[in-house]
Amino acid sequence: MADIEKVSGSLFMVVAPSGAGKSTLVNALLEKEPSIRLSISYTTRAPRPKEAEGREYYFTDAKDFLKRRGASEFLESAEVHGNFYGTSRLKIAEQIAAGADILLEIDWQGAQQVKKQFPQAVGIFILPPSIDALEDRLKKRGQDDAHVITRRILAAGGEIAHAPEFEYVIINQEFASALAELCAIVKATRCRFPQQAARNASLFAQFGIHAPLA
Repeated sequence: MADIEKVSGSLFMVVAPSGAGKSTLVNALLEKEPSIRLSISYTTRAPRPKEAEGREYYFTDAKDFLKRRGASEFLESAEVHGNFYGTSRLKIAEQIAAGADILLEIDWQGAQQVKKQFPQAVGIFILPPSIDALEDRLKKRGQDDAHVITRRILAAGGEIAHAPEFEYVIINQEFASALAELCAIVKATRCRFPQQAARNASLFAQFGIHAPLA
């Protein structure tokens, strides 16, 4: 992992229960902040129509995935519905060291794994304004039947219980306000000492500013 004092980019983790509006907020953020890169995960599931290698996912097979996981190449990994998914530790580290800001759409278990290896990652939890609102959004989305919606609502309680583990919590009641808060978190993170010191090395040297001793 790159030396934190020399890392000019930031790693953001956005977590939310299904239906809280995470993907919509993330897509809007990426439009407003095009310099942020959405992390591309590895997966062993087959590509869906219109998905492209290196755009939605890096597609691989189980043998290759498990080999990479055994070599500690992933920041986090999980098995979902018989398929493996993982975030490349090496790719993330290289991009952040080069000054890129990377965003992970991830679940709380994955966020815990990432934090162990990359403690300076910024965790952002998206909350719905209420359980009733969450259920209403899931119904309006029209992607799941009643049984699946009920299962998602029940799962949401367990997911929301992990919100205290995150540095920031955004309540997605009014979309424009939630997006503004997400953008503000990104801007504030870019002003942290390690990022500013790496991006403005000559200025900091001119002023004699150094990182505090651990």
